Amino acid sequence: MIRVLLILLGFQLAGETLSRGLGIAVPGPVLGLAGLFAAFLLIPRLAGYMQDTVQGLLGHLSLLFVPAGVGVVANVDILAEHGVGLIVALVVSTVLAILAGVGAFLLVAKMTGGLEDG
Repeated sequence: MIRVLLILLGFQLAGETLSRGLGIAVPGPVLGLAGLFAAFLLIPRLAGYMQDTVQGLLGHLSLLFVPAGVGVVANVDILAEHGVGLIVALVVSTVLAILAGVGAFLLVAKMTGGLEDG
């Protein structure tokens, strides 16, 4: 288990090093995950070696959301004071993001001839 955790953290460290060292706009953990995926493709037995430990970690992934819940409870006074505004902002920004996605899809589809006029 310790070796698997060291492998995971090693790939994350390598990703962070690449991201910060080369000034890449991609987060380090994403680069580390891509490197781990490449390692799985090159060394298929590595995935089997890590499987039990990684499944155990994923089974307890919900524990990572505890700090967010604590943050909400710690700032409940702010939520009480600005709750309606926060909810309105969340709903409006979600709707605008969906509309922007639809607009981008329609624009790209039109530019590539993917939409039939009619």
